[in-house]
Amino acid sequence: MRAVVAARPGGLDALQLVEVPDPVPGPGEVLVRVRATAVNRADILQRLGHYPPPPGASDVLGLEAAGRIEALGPGVDGWTVGDRVMALLAGGGYAELVAVPQGQLMPVPEDMDWVIAASIPEAYVTAWQALNQDPVPGSGSWVLVHAGASGVGLAALDIARALGARTIGTTRSPGKAGELADLADRALVPGPEGFRDAVLTITGGHGADVVMDLVGGAYWADTVAATAVDGRIALIGLLGGPRAELDLAALMGRRLTVRASTLRARPPEQKAALVASFAAWASTRLADGTLRPRVHDLLPLSRVADAHRMVQDNRTVGKIVLVVTDDGLVDR
Repeated sequence: MRAVVAARPGGLDALQLVEVPDPVPGPGEVLVRVRATAVNRADILQRLGHYPPPPGASDVLGLEAAGRIEALGPGVDGWTVGDRVMALLAGGGYAELVAVPQGQLMPVPEDMDWVIAASIPEAYVTAWQALNQDPVPGSGSWVLVHAGASGVGLAALDIARALGARTIGTTRSPGKAGELADLADRALVPGPEGFRDAVLTITGGHGADVVMDLVGGAYWADTVAATAVDGRIALIGLLGGPRAELDLAALMGRRLTVRASTLRARPPEQKAALVASFAAWASTRLADGTLRPRVHDLLPLSRVADAHRMVQDNRTVGKIVLVVTDDGLVDR
């Protein structure tokens, strides 16, 4: 099969589209013929050598995919050959075939095309694991999402809106602010003065009940100051760096909860539980259009370097999807 690998840690020229052996589904796994996959920032970090696959994961890039089940491994139940599925992966998505633990599959609604389906698993399950914790945002609450124009950021805004929350998205790019304003209740471009005062003004002095932080270090002091009393900060990214000064008195005084999390390295049983929880909540909302995944652009797998360049240069609002089929077309 054709697959994309990073021959060595490095730049775009490290990406190679090569022939590799077809994967064989093991016990509890299914083999999926991939129609489309999507690019995540984690793929960029892996290519650069900063985010290696967890033990046992494929060296082929790609953390999500959509396609049809081609074969079943021993012990699989609840799925049949030909089922339309989207998959959360530890690796292997940039390929014509991928073996997936059955618990990391979700059905693709009949009216949904492969492009949209491929853009969902990694971003939406990542956002879901951060938002679906106590306190879960609901009607009247405020959710602040940093890097709101990213794939995960947009998924978080989409989920928060579906939960009934009011949303604020931040972006470092003034060029993205207009599009972000169409997707969040309010969009902010933090300047030298930060964003604390703006968030407090928008929320009437209350602050954000839940913050989904993909930035970390550079924003940390303002993030704490902009969070409501008894609020929660979900740290899931470090775009602004891994280090920050921690004011423990501010955390105590506001009774804040901080929880940091990653998704890729979780064991399969935890991923299966997250996928099942998200699918149970999201399936009807995806089918009826309540949830609206956003795709920025669509490229053939052969242009994977162009896709990585666009994500690396922060030129996207939403996901870049790679079409894996030979003819470059995606059908249902």
